[in-house]
Order: sequence, then C-alpha cells, then structure tokens
Amino acid sequence: MPTLRIATYNINGITARLDNLLAWLKETQPDIACLQELKCPDERFPAAALKKAGYNAVWHGQQSWNGVAILARGATPVEIRRGLPGDSRDTHSRYLEAKVGDLTIACLYLPNGNPAPGPKFDYKLMWFARLIVHAKTLVKSKQPVILCGDFNVMPTDLDVYKPENWEGDALFRPEVREAYRLLLKQGWTDAIRKKHPKERIYTFWKYWRNSFARDAGLRIDHLLLTPDLAKKLKAAGVDKATRGQPHSSDHAPAWIELGVTAKKRAAKKAKKPAGTPRKPK
Repeated sequence: MPTLRIATYNINGITARLDNLLAWLKETQPDIACLQELKCPDERFPAAALKKAGYNAVWHGQQSWNGVAILARGATPVEIRRGLPGDSRDTHSRYLEAKVGDLTIACLYLPNGNPAPGPKFDYKLMWFARLIVHAKTLVKSKQPVILCGDFNVMPTDLDVYKPENWEGDALFRPEVREAYRLLLKQGWTDAIRKKHPKERIYTFWKYWRNSFARDAGLRIDHLLLTPDLAKKLKAAGVDKATRGQPHSSDHAPAWIELGVTAKKRAAKKAKKPAGTPRKPK
C-alpha cells in the first residue's frame, strides 16, 4: 500500500533557516510538513520559494515570535481554523488547522512556560486546557485528524536526558505531563512512542554544552493520531541528522508514515468557522 509521510519541524526562524528547510524538503520529500516558530510576519513568509520546491502552504505568522505553517506537496492545504479557540484576547500565532485532501491537519506551537511558576507558566496551562477542549471536538468529529507540532512537554522520564535535572522546568512539571496524559486519554495515539515504546528518542537538543554531540536531548515534538489513523500507522521516527547540519534549528523533524494516500485536490467544501479571520493576502 502506498504511504503518506507527514512531518513536524520547529524551524526556529524560517527566514534565517530557509536553506536548511529547503534542503530537508528536497531530501526527505514529506507529503505534508507542519512548521513552528516561523518568527516572521505573514507578508515575509517565503511562499514563492516553497512553491518552487513543490509545496503549497497556509501560514499564521507573527513578527519575531511564534508562527505556524502547513505545507503540502502536490496538494493544496485549505485553511479551516486560525488560532486556538477559547480566548479571543490571545494574539499569539500558535495554532493552525487545514484540510489536505481528506485529512485534517492541526499544527501547534504550545507555550514554553518558563520560568515556572509564574505568569508564563499560567499561560501555558491555560493554553493547554483550551487545546484539550478543542482536541476533544476533533476526536468526536470522527474525521481523520493529525494533531502535531512542538508541544513543549516531555511526557515521561524516557523523553528526557537526565530527568532529575528537569523536575522544576515548565516542560516537565507534573501539571504539564498530566495535561498531556489527559489529551491522550481522549483517544489520541502518540505515534513516535507507539513505534518506539522503550527507546530514548529525542527531537530537541540545546545549542550549548555540546548537547547534540552528547545526545543530551528532549522529546517535545509529537504527532498525535485519531483512532482511525492510528490503525494505519506504518512507521515513525526523527530525522536526527538534520539537527547536525550547519546553522540548523535546535529541533529535528519528527515524522510518521501512514498507509493512506491524500487526494491530490483541494477540499473545496471546507468551511471556516464563524469569526475565523482569513489569511492576509
């Protein structure tokens, strides 16, 4: 059966690392790629360069911070939601949903939350609570959904190098791990952990203290699948070598392969929820 490759990649600045991104896309050719930390406003998103590389895109940018995008090769993503519902005052560009063929792709960049405790950690927990509410509606829709991105959470001790050193960090505090557990309890499958149940597999390495060479990493980038898609999961992994390239992001792309094919057409009947702003032209 043909497979569909979906990846998530915190690019940590798409303008500064466009060459890295294009090289990775050319080498691995994911059918769908979700990006986080664009760190650029909408008007500076490199749509033309990506289109030349074979990828159509929708994006939700922000000057200097945050930003998410969904790319599709040989297909057209159709935006259906911009921003996580539940707080109209939240102006951070952290969530984007689109249809790619018959799949719903939800790309997120969950807040870091440090220092904890404090206002940033409170915001993280509130954002996570909103995500849990919305994710439940996605599961109940009975549609095939992939919820992926940089969750800024290490779910278990297996997901962090020397967990004893991270006990007070906002990415590893009990409240955050419990929120992730509640999310999975809705019926989501953590694809990488499903395929690597006992392996220390990381997606992020700090730039300092020679972390990458020592493999002192964290697994904070996740791909979650609704039950119907979990049955079609064929493989999952991390493109670790990408992290070792010059001028790379501090994240590596994480990916899955599903035994399905996305239809090479736009989902023309997809509708935006009421009140959802359109992407600026």
